[in-house]
Order: sequence, then C-alpha cells, then structure tokens
Amino acid sequence: MRAIRESRKLTLRAVSDATGIAVSTLSRVESGARRPQLEHLLPLARLYRQPLDNLVGASSLGDPRIHPKPRVRDGVVTVPLSGGAGSWEAFKQVLPPTPGKDIAQWVHPGWDWIYVISGRMRLLLADDDLILEAGEAAEFDTNVPHGFGNPGPGVLEVLCLFNAEGARIHTRASA
Repeated sequence: MRAIRESRKLTLRAVSDATGIAVSTLSRVESGARRPQLEHLLPLARLYRQPLDNLVGASSLGDPRIHPKPRVRDGVVTVPLSGGAGSWEAFKQVLPPTPGKDIAQWVHPGWDWIYVISGRMRLLLADDDLILEAGEAAEFDTNVPHGFGNPGPGVLEVLCLFNAEGARIHTRASA
C-alpha cells in the first residue's frame, strides 16, 4: 500500500485526513506490523481508486480456459463448454443425421436454451413438432416433455445451455 500511496504523491497525513484513519495505523499497515481491517480498506480503496483485491494482494483468477473432454454416445458427440462450477451448464452437441428415427421425450426439472449452429433440428416439445434451422434458438421449461434429433440431410451442431434450477436465460435483441 505504501507504493500505491507514494505513486500518488500522498503523505501519510494527507491519507489520514482523507480517510479518517490514524497516521500511526496507516504506518503500521504499510509496514506490515498490522493487518488492515475492512473498515480501513474500504476508504483506502476509494481514495486510491483501486479494487480491494489490489490492496490485499488477492491472487488472480488464474487461467479461465477449460479443457473439454468430448463424450460420444449413440453417435452423438457432446463437448462440455463450462467447468460445472455455476448453475448453468454449457455444451455443444454434434448429431449425425437420423431421418425417421423416433425421438424420445424426457421430463426433468430445469430450463433449456438451444441454438442451432448448423444443420436442422427436429424439436419435440409436448405435442409440438418443430424444425429449427441454423441461426434459430429455442428455450423451454424441461418439465414439459421434450426431445430433439437430426432429421438430416447434414450434420446438426447445437449449442445448449441448461439450468437444473429452472432459471430462465434472458437475451436482448439489438434495436
């Protein structure tokens, strides 16, 4: 914190006057003789215009990349795109064409959002039988019977977001 204060050409007295923290407390915090408390860190962060993480030496977030391990089941390739830490799961699926194949419908708690990257998707949603083309998206409550497949002729690629807690995703259209 001393380096931040000195880079701003401030004296301990000036910082004390601006924050209400005693000069002796500031000196001990800067020398490491005292651990700063939150009641000291907040006014210092405001004065120095620094995030709290910078003042307490918090570690960086680290490498945000995930290392997906594709799974193949019944010819469908599923690539996880999220680390599984949040409430939303993201994954890409690649489905070979299966025209005429029956599509099983499932029911489970949650909310699905699906975007067709390429190909055509047949979506069964309760009694509705829909065809989604590349660039189209669908979202639905997974408590409704649902299932999808690839009617062909080409490979189907979809991006799926799933929330087991049933939270809806909100998208905004540009004006």
